[in-house]
Amino acid sequence: LASADRPDPAPRCEAAVPAPLAGAPQPAEPAPESDGNEGAPRAEGGETLTRAAAPPAEDAPRATPAESGAPDLWDRIRAGLRLPVPDHPRVRRELAWLAEHPDYLARVSERARPFLHHIVAEVEARDMPLEIALLPVVESAFQPFAYSHGRAAGIWQIIPGTARRLGVRMSWWYDGRRDVVESTRAALDYLERLHAHFGDWLLALAAYNAGEGNVDRAIARNRRRHRPTDFWHLRLPRETRTYVPRLLAVAAVVREPSRYGVALAPIPDEPHLAVVPTGGQIDLALAARLAGMALEDLYRYNPGLNRWATDPRGPHRLVLPRARAAAFEARLAEIPPQARVRWTRHRVRPGETLGHIARRYRVTVADIRRVNRIRGHLIRAGQSLLIPVASQGRAAYTLSAEARRARLRATPRGDRKVVHRVRRGDTLWDIARAYGVSVRRLARWNGLALRDPLRPGDTLVVWLRDGAARARPARPVSLAAVLPGETRRTIRYVVRRGDSLSRIARRFRVRVRDLARWNGLRLSDYLRPGQRLKVHVDVTRLGAG
Repeated sequence: LASADRPDPAPRCEAAVPAPLAGAPQPAEPAPESDGNEGAPRAEGGETLTRAAAPPAEDAPRATPAESGAPDLWDRIRAGLRLPVPDHPRVRRELAWLAEHPDYLARVSERARPFLHHIVAEVEARDMPLEIALLPVVESAFQPFAYSHGRAAGIWQIIPGTARRLGVRMSWWYDGRRDVVESTRAALDYLERLHAHFGDWLLALAAYNAGEGNVDRAIARNRRRHRPTDFWHLRLPRETRTYVPRLLAVAAVVREPSRYGVALAPIPDEPHLAVVPTGGQIDLALAARLAGMALEDLYRYNPGLNRWATDPRGPHRLVLPRARAAAFEARLAEIPPQARVRWTRHRVRPGETLGHIARRYRVTVADIRRVNRIRGHLIRAGQSLLIPVASQGRAAYTLSAEARRARLRATPRGDRKVVHRVRRGDTLWDIARAYGVSVRRLARWNGLALRDPLRPGDTLVVWLRDGAARARPARPVSLAAVLPGETRRTIRYVVRRGDSLSRIARRFRVRVRDLARWNGLRLSDYLRPGQRLKVHVDVTRLGAG
């Protein structure tokens, strides 16, 4: 996020924690634990990598409740706030930050404006406290295109594993984690399950952030020690110990904004969104024209759409401003389904593969096989294939996944830009060390999560400062060519899931026995994710390829 915005969600970077109130008592608290639960809705870390404004002025409601005749949605939210806000140092610290930055919630509420009524209605339908409707403030600052280095996406910041368990569709064409309607359904399903498990909303919220396994273990630990098992007494990850107080602080400010010097613009308490069926795949440029709105605006209402058209396998619907839905449906009915996407005939040339053809037309291999009833991957020169194609040039689809990533990669982050072509065996960690940059920055510059796979032939943007390590040439070289100074280095390696002594030794070209000896380990010892190992490496022996 830009420096004007608070790092969202709850401080994924320790430096982002706001200063406590002057003189406020700071009781001793349990030390934080590592966050190792794969079932958490987001992995640890989670700074937002991409930004998106709220839908534009012509579609977002701007009339005040008095002018529209509707009550204020904020009053409805205030009436549904149920969770007590304790006089606790962690809550006071968050309240102090919000009071010192009164424009923050005003900006976030503008992004929330088109979606908040839908979320409030869904929360109320499940008889949940309306603090839950404010959770996207903490998770993503209501930025639908938010993506964290922990692979969490959307306003509810859901990671892929949790999304699959909740039945959220994710494909090349569509990511339901960013679809506001679908992700809200999934997040509320998950929170209901967590509340049923723990019987306490603060513990359910903590588990949403840290994973129910971490919370269960913290409760069991306190029970063994005959200590209280409420949220405030548990030894939880640092991020989670800030996450819940932050939500309570946001709710306190919403309840009494004038007390904290915050002005929340009224939002009419009336539906703003309409979910309109499309009956099949449709080119987004055509859909925008039928709805009478800009293509970029259509993407903002449908941030789950990754490409130039909806997913041919569904969901077959679009989210539109309510005022535009009827006209869209009427115009769509006049266009036969087969005319809602353009088609072209492609004659296969010698040497072409389905992968080559799919990349050329910006579709998937599966789409070509399905449309042309191809089994397997074999095609022959001279064969004619029917291909769906975009009706507009690539530049028109300004908020497609590839356009967003290209814009992110083009944003200056240093004095010099280097384009690195990925070779077999490269990892983000290897490339970051080779150029002398942090792995999180490298991921952020390229719109990647730390665990996203790299494929040979991919390109990464690296931003360097003048006087930093030299750019790595395209031909394979040893890391010593770009790491200045002596060739011997002692590094600290953080063990990742699936690592073993032999795997780490192979990565750094050292002997397993030496690696074990440097760390006081036996060859039979198991490694734990998060464990730190000392490795003495000779960079002249390290190649990324």
